[in-house]
Amino acid sequence: MAIISKLNEKLKRVRSLGVLLFIVLILFGVMPVSVYSFISSRLFLSSAISQRISELQSHAAIISNLVVNSGFFTSENVTELNTELNQVADVYRGRILIIDRRLTVVKDTYGFEDGKIIISQDIINTFSGANSKYINNESEYVEITVPIKDSEKKETIGVIFMSFSIENIYTLYRTRLQQNVTFVTVFTVILIVFAVLIVKAVIKPVSSLSSTIKKITAGGEIDSQVNFSGYKEFEDIAASYRDMIAELQTIDESRQEFVSNVSHELKTPITSMKVLADSLVGQEELPVELYREFMQDIDSELERMNNIINDLLTIVKSEGASSTSIVTTVNINEFIEGLLKTLRPIAVERNIELVYETFRPITAEIDEVKLGMAFNNLIENAIKYNYDDGWVRVTLNADYKYFYLKVADSGVGIPEELQSRIFERFYRIDKARSRDTGGTGLGLAITRNAILLHRGAIKVYSKEGQGAVFTVRIPLYFQK
Repeated sequence: MAIISKLNEKLKRVRSLGVLLFIVLILFGVMPVSVYSFISSRLFLSSAISQRISELQSHAAIISNLVVNSGFFTSENVTELNTELNQVADVYRGRILIIDRRLTVVKDTYGFEDGKIIISQDIINTFSGANSKYINNESEYVEITVPIKDSEKKETIGVIFMSFSIENIYTLYRTRLQQNVTFVTVFTVILIVFAVLIVKAVIKPVSSLSSTIKKITAGGEIDSQVNFSGYKEFEDIAASYRDMIAELQTIDESRQEFVSNVSHELKTPITSMKVLADSLVGQEELPVELYREFMQDIDSELERMNNIINDLLTIVKSEGASSTSIVTTVNINEFIEGLLKTLRPIAVERNIELVYETFRPITAEIDEVKLGMAFNNLIENAIKYNYDDGWVRVTLNADYKYFYLKVADSGVGIPEELQSRIFERFYRIDKARSRDTGGTGLGLAITRNAILLHRGAIKVYSKEGQGAVFTVRIPLYFQK
């Protein structure tokens, strides 16, 4: 197991961004330079040999003309030709043979083969008018054959055979190759140092971010003061990180506030029930009517606690990862009409006019239970937080993509500075009034969660004392 653990650790290091970046820099830095150096050296060698062969062929053409013009094969006055042969052989450090049609060596600059018969396939082929060349890279020499053509008789009367050393070219090639190897070595060392510096510069902020995240994961203090500078990408990462930390801090504060609010909301009815119970226990022979009154108060507090717990469970279920939606195709017109039917008696008690306007038949894919609870909360709030003899107007409309529900009322309204907080859990504009109406402070939070579950949106427009308008937009087709 220890060996496997060590292997896994090594593999992790190999997969790290720093190692990958280092390898990429080295490969894409050293390899092109190495390949270029090798290819340039080989091109130099090939070009130099080709140039040498071209020069030899030019001299061979001159010698061929001298042979023909001097009547070399029949005349003994060949001083100019011999001079040219000796000069070319000395300059290029080689050997020249002139061969007649009988394959007899008429002239050998070395003097070894004069008068001898030479049989070579290349020389025989050259009598047909074709040049030949042979390069021996191991022994570092070249051989070429050039036909001697008599332009008047239009025939090949002999062959020039040349064998020359190219050792000096290979010496230059090896020198150049050694220089290139030295250059690549120095370049590689410099590139390795440069790559290490770059990798450190790139990895340092990433490592810092990783260390900070590990610190937060381990339960350390959340710190949003992380600054990366020098590169736009790192600055963007830093900005995103700060936004994430700010969101985490907001969530953490919201969680703490939520726990505090839950504790407070549950503690209040428990305290009330304890006081009532202590009063009953501490007094003897109380009238039955007083007992009944105290028990009714305790029952009211229990009902309030039950409402709070039910609303909390609703929020948890709607926000949980395991929350499931039962989606069906629903006639929205009839759906809203059914909600209004159950709420109309509450409006009648306070003489509040409940108006329903719809412009077209609408069907949509929704979770009928969750969205019904959300719409019910909106309409019920419009009735509860209204003036007696007021009005509530519910309007339903749709386009090709969404349906829209608007709930407007003539009620007390919402102060503009508080409108951004009304969807927070347990937030109540007027706590005393909310308790009078039986509110738990969770209704609009439930409403918002249900609407977001349907990928919808909710907005509020209101002025204090002039009523409120809630506008909801829901897609006609449920989006998972």
